[in-house]
Amino acid sequence: MGIKVKIISFFSLIILIVQCAWSTNTNSNFVVTSIAENVYSIISPSIGLPTPENKGWNSNIHFVVTKSGVLLFDTGSSELIGNKIKKAIKSITNQPVRWVVNSHSHADHWLGNAAFADAEIIASSQALETMKKYGQDDVAFYSKVTKGTIGTTHLIYPNLLLNYPQKRTFGGVEVEFIFANNGHSHGDILMWLPEQKIIFGGDVLSSDWMPMITSDGNVLGLINTLNTIIKLNPTIVLTGHGNVTTLKSVIRDANLLSSVWKQVKLDYNNGLKPNETLLNLRVKLVSKYEPLYKDFETEIDRIVKLMYQFQQKNH
Repeated sequence: MGIKVKIISFFSLIILIVQCAWSTNTNSNFVVTSIAENVYSIISPSIGLPTPENKGWNSNIHFVVTKSGVLLFDTGSSELIGNKIKKAIKSITNQPVRWVVNSHSHADHWLGNAAFADAEIIASSQALETMKKYGQDDVAFYSKVTKGTIGTTHLIYPNLLLNYPQKRTFGGVEVEFIFANNGHSHGDILMWLPEQKIIFGGDVLSSDWMPMITSDGNVLGLINTLNTIIKLNPTIVLTGHGNVTTLKSVIRDANLLSSVWKQVKLDYNNGLKPNETLLNLRVKLVSKYEPLYKDFETEIDRIVKLMYQFQQKNH
């Protein structure tokens, strides 16, 4: 496949249900985009379910070229995709991929690890636990829905586990790992480059699409994480799906989720049903937020119902 360079100024069933509402572009060129000095992205043009046409590639990959190797953030959803990522990286640098970060345990972000088996693979201990529990099922599912076009994937698990936020230097590049309080899934981690003020968010951060709330996520943890990111004041926000974005998107998501959570909690305590809350929120929020998301109309309903379920669990 042709590789171009241009310059610019989820995994569980719940994730797949969310994604099926998104549009799908089946162009499968691995285009490397220069984000900042030595920072690059490969943005998936496919937003939706894994299919035979997109060969399972439906998530973004980002990487940093350091003085002594490449630091890769997420590896895609198959060994085949991982190898295509490796080929794309070689169009930029001859440096080997020495370090890999798995942002979380959903299959579309780590099943490509097998292409980087010689690297140090970093994830949270919580994410590893989930990977080991569901990894084989995830491979089977992706193979089924793509009709085998993902090829053969061997499971390669992270070999360096994080249990708390920390700082580390990779080839002269200072990096901070931020835990997302299980905001999207158990053990989410984000990566922050303080010198360049770039945040790598995985599925904790969003650009074109509504925040990715899942049944095993923590809404308050997500809101708190978004507010933490806002205080960092990033100039560039790199997400797990969709286009490169800015701080404005993080503020948007924090405000939306805070408003919805507050209304759901109030209405639940007053005995209202999800549909009643949804009607009230549509009146309050649609004019402000519908133009800001490609999937507001479909996702606001799911998010409200999910937040009601969280309220029920807490009572």
